Amino acid sequence: MPSVKLLDAFEVPGLEPAALVAEVERLRVEANHALNPDHRASLGQFMTPAQVARRMASFFQASRPRYRLLDAGAGVGSLSAAWVAELLSRSRRPESLSITAYEVDATLVKSLRHTMDLCRRACERYGVRFESTVLHEDFIEAGVSLLRGGLFATTRPEFDCAILNPPYRKINTNSRERLLLESVDAGTSNLYTGFLSLVVRLLAQGGEMVAITPRSFCNGPYFKPFRANFLSAMALQELHVFDSRKAAFAGDDVLQENVIIHAVKGRQSLRVVVSSSSGEVEGDTTHREIPFTQVVRPEDPEQFIRLATDELDDHVATRLASLTHSLADLGLTVSTGRVVDFRMREYLRPTPESNTVPLIWPGHFSKGFVAWPRDFKKPNALVTAPETEAAMVPAGTYVLVKRFSSKEEKRRVVAAVFDTAHVPCVRVGFENHLNYFHQEGCGLADELARGLAAFLNSTLLDAYFRQLSGHTQVNAGDLRNLKYPSRQQLEALGRHIPDAFPPQDELDALLEKELFSMADQQSPNPLLAMQKVQQAMDILKELGMPKAQSNERSALTLLALLDLRPTTPWSEASEPLRGVTEMMDFFAEAYGKKYAPNTREVVRRQTLHQFLDAGLVDINPDAPGRATNSGKTVYQVRPVVLALLRTFGTKGWAERVHKYLAKVGSLREQYAQARSLRKLPVSLSTGDILHLSPGGQNNLIKDIVEEFCPRFAKGGVLLYVGDTQKKYAHYDAQSLEALGVKVNEHGKMPDLVVHYLEKDWLLLIEAVTSHGPVDAKRRKELRELFKGSRAGLVYVTAFESRKAMAEYLTTISYETEVWTADAPDHLIHFNGERFLGPYSEE
Repeated sequence: MPSVKLLDAFEVPGLEPAALVAEVERLRVEANHALNPDHRASLGQFMTPAQVARRMASFFQASRPRYRLLDAGAGVGSLSAAWVAELLSRSRRPESLSITAYEVDATLVKSLRHTMDLCRRACERYGVRFESTVLHEDFIEAGVSLLRGGLFATTRPEFDCAILNPPYRKINTNSRERLLLESVDAGTSNLYTGFLSLVVRLLAQGGEMVAITPRSFCNGPYFKPFRANFLSAMALQELHVFDSRKAAFAGDDVLQENVIIHAVKGRQSLRVVVSSSSGEVEGDTTHREIPFTQVVRPEDPEQFIRLATDELDDHVATRLASLTHSLADLGLTVSTGRVVDFRMREYLRPTPESNTVPLIWPGHFSKGFVAWPRDFKKPNALVTAPETEAAMVPAGTYVLVKRFSSKEEKRRVVAAVFDTAHVPCVRVGFENHLNYFHQEGCGLADELARGLAAFLNSTLLDAYFRQLSGHTQVNAGDLRNLKYPSRQQLEALGRHIPDAFPPQDELDALLEKELFSMADQQSPNPLLAMQKVQQAMDILKELGMPKAQSNERSALTLLALLDLRPTTPWSEASEPLRGVTEMMDFFAEAYGKKYAPNTREVVRRQTLHQFLDAGLVDINPDAPGRATNSGKTVYQVRPVVLALLRTFGTKGWAERVHKYLAKVGSLREQYAQARSLRKLPVSLSTGDILHLSPGGQNNLIKDIVEEFCPRFAKGGVLLYVGDTQKKYAHYDAQSLEALGVKVNEHGKMPDLVVHYLEKDWLLLIEAVTSHGPVDAKRRKELRELFKGSRAGLVYVTAFESRKAMAEYLTTISYETEVWTADAPDHLIHFNGERFLGPYSEE
């Protein structure tokens, strides 16, 4: 085996920025595993992954020679390290950097100090002066003390920059934190807004703040004082939204949607950037600059911060802005259900009895009405007793709204009508997970109730609500702050719903006719655009495309390939030749979805490649010999698919899809036969030839088998090889079972498994071209998948080149090996105790 110098960050006098972030990410992962989950929850700790920390650091405009950074609630220092790495990576580096970092958790302070030392060494490499102060203190106490001053107070420090991921935890009215914050006029209901309030006060004029927080501060009455104070002191620069609740903190149980705030202390900006991303390393990213008055409307006394990430959201808001009636104007009120189950447990009954009233839960909702009783785990009845009297309301017609929607539900706002026609009774109890609309404590007129429920269940209202709220909870306060149609409009709408609610598309069309027929026709109809995108998503699902290729991005790609605009019927779909850039231009122009330029590769790799594999499109039909990586590459929907899609929405569509799917198997066989002519031959050590599909990562797999294995696992036996087009190109299940490994069919195998007989090691190798390396999460998955192995486990990530490896330096797990095909004689060892060997998992 060739002699290779082991690489370790601690052996060199100075650190490259990428190595700095990578080393601190290792500290974060180790700390995350070591922290007691209950202790972490009590502190509201969710430490920032390197990927998110880098994105946050990139927002800073910083161009001065000297900077003083405040990192409040620093954890192991991931954000500080990313900030230092970002500034050192720029062509114009600062002369000096100073960091003040606060951390209350004693178990993290040691790692934080180590991070500051790494930052110092990275700065030394570039001749940048660096100093740091690590304070093992509660930032709320320390910040309040600095602001209040005192007998021995020194001059209050002012910081040029602040970067923070504050703790997320509610604080009670009489809590120590709440009282401290109120003493400096920064009272709030959550620790994270308390942290932000103090940081704002400690920033110098013109100082920059970048913070990642829940979206909950953007709306609701609890955060109104915070919004008013924050917006009066800070000028919003950019708001970056993560589309998925778990995107930013994939390893933690975070249910709120997160937002990155970039703001500068000073006068409010005229324009703000609103961007979004999926949170994946290679994910969709949108980016748009809009007037500040579209983010916070001047006429809004609540100062809600609206996060409209595309033009379609703007059109939705324009439609809803034509509604001007409040609930008070309608003579209506909305309240939260009075029955709290754990407080009335002894009065709950599974089925109705003579001395009970109906008890209604969200689970009783059925097609726009309430279906009661129901055979499910929840009790259906509430006992009539003096103790339950106040929890009941008189029988009548009410509109109910779920306070919490499940992740499976398409709508955030879900409403249903409760009436005595469906549930005969004299009184009724509404469980606490429901909001109910009433008129002075009593029911509504039937037509008004049905019209109101129809409005609340509309696609437009749901889309508008999502601009305001980043969590699944729909509070009574949120419903009070909405604007509604007039009473006459709602009653007219309700007259169209006598006995049953129509399907969603018909209900939306009904609202359009009754409420928005006189709307400004100059602005596009957002409903038509949303419906078209949803139809395309539904089609992709029906054609058997997986979740990752039946999302909005893939739906827009299909629509672009069919040249289908919101008003174009499916029967007029066409088959233009389009490249990826032209498709993305179509997304923006026809559907208001402007993706960042770097999303081109995502569209190509995560949508079009799969469309090709499924036989939905052809590549370069105008020039079959054109290289697939050519800038002139184009795609076109296949004729058989075009003919099918032109019939969408017509009678017999389901039958046509069934016939297509039955036939597509033979078509796929034809494609497979054609592809087999271009198979990639791989020479095995036994002299046999293994044929892999062309393209994707298979060229790298060929290099691993023919170049890596002879050098580093000579005489090794290939037990498994994955393939771009199929899961198993080679699978020796018998040999694996003999080693104690029985892989579940759903297990996500590495790209190659090699048994190095001389050492009795199993080499688990990932070939990285578009997907990630062996990071901490993947290492844990592989360890679990191969936990029965009697052979030692060695984790290897292979790249095409060292340049390709650089992109993933911050995520590669320690105690793993890295090999690059452009330097086949060398291995890079990531930390640990030994070179190319298994580690004890004790």
